[in-house]
Amino acid sequence: MTKLSVNINKIATLRNARGGNVPNVVEATRKIESFGAQGITVHPRPDERHIRYQDVRDLAPIVTTEFNIEGKPVQDFMNLVLEVKPAQVTLVPDAEEAITSNAGWDTIINKEYLKEVISEFKRNGIRTSIFVDPVEKMIEGAAETGTDRIELYTEQFAVDFAANKKDSAKAYAQCSQLAHNLGLGINAGHDLSLENIEFFNKEVPFLDEVSIGHALIAEALYNGLEKTIQQYLKLLK
Repeated sequence: MTKLSVNINKIATLRNARGGNVPNVVEATRKIESFGAQGITVHPRPDERHIRYQDVRDLAPIVTTEFNIEGKPVQDFMNLVLEVKPAQVTLVPDAEEAITSNAGWDTIINKEYLKEVISEFKRNGIRTSIFVDPVEKMIEGAAETGTDRIELYTEQFAVDFAANKKDSAKAYAQCSQLAHNLGLGINAGHDLSLENIEFFNKEVPFLDEVSIGHALIAEALYNGLEKTIQQYLKLLK
């Protein structure tokens, strides 16, 4: 089955809104794993507006599933990842002013830069993934960087799914097939939800993992965290 990695940034956002340590991201992580999630994702940003660098250090020794750290590979981020040595690092071209990730890498323009960053992580035994739009030339460019996987940026899928479900995953399926042919693993994330995840999972071949945060935490407000995670796991089989 496609693995579910839960992005816990929104839990940290809620904590930061009040100050203190409620909700506790370490305790939340333990609960999420006990409810069946197969991975934990964090995305620390330089301003630490949700997950903080210290959170990443606190989580590293207690995560028992797959730890995935996302972010733009600025020097502080690279130092953190090399210190923590997670199972996977996902490289995201975050714009500083962006509220959330809103574009994949141009793997052609940034090929040499990405090759250098990826080689450093791989030398330290960390699996790498590149956040990309569902554009075939960007998949081909990703394969030339030496990355292990790509993560398909799925916001456009979510928008199209609401308007025209039938064709919403077509470009993603084509890009996933291409990535597989090029020897890359395939992850996906952004705006995936209980409403659209089953269709995406069935339509897009070779998915290794989906990373879901905002929708899952929002749905858990209504359904409860354990029930929501179990619903995702059922839909991902």
